[in-house]
Amino acid sequence: MLQLFVYGSLKRGFPNEHVNTGRRIEGKYRTRERYQMYLLGEGEVPCILSPPGSGYQVVGELYEVNEDDLARMDRLERIGEPQGYERIVVAVERFDSESIEQAMALVYLKHEPAIPPSTQRIGPLAEYKQEHAARFYWRGAGAA
Repeated sequence: MLQLFVYGSLKRGFPNEHVNTGRRIEGKYRTRERYQMYLLGEGEVPCILSPPGSGYQVVGELYEVNEDDLARMDRLERIGEPQGYERIVVAVERFDSESIEQAMALVYLKHEPAIPPSTQRIGPLAEYKQEHAARFYWRGAGAA
């Protein structure tokens, strides 16, 4: 099984949770490194930007996923398409126990240079919350 770290609309209780068919691993997780996470564009779509090094340790959820789960989410995140996300491996840590536990997990993100300078940005944010999701929308094939 693979592990996937989700921080936006794929989290439990958020707009695209129905696409995430992985099994949630209990605990509170965040990226080990700092990333800039923004709400991008008119639809305020959550997105972590690479490279790491500034911003926050982004809070999210960790899931065990199989290839079918990933294929479904890859379609949603438009892997391999223009303006789509990239799936890479990052270090995450569980921070709600006495000792911090570390793991490697897949995550969807975009590289900073791929975002047009004219794109509206809100953030950087440490966590995508329900108040952000209330303003989320996506116009396009498959959602975001």
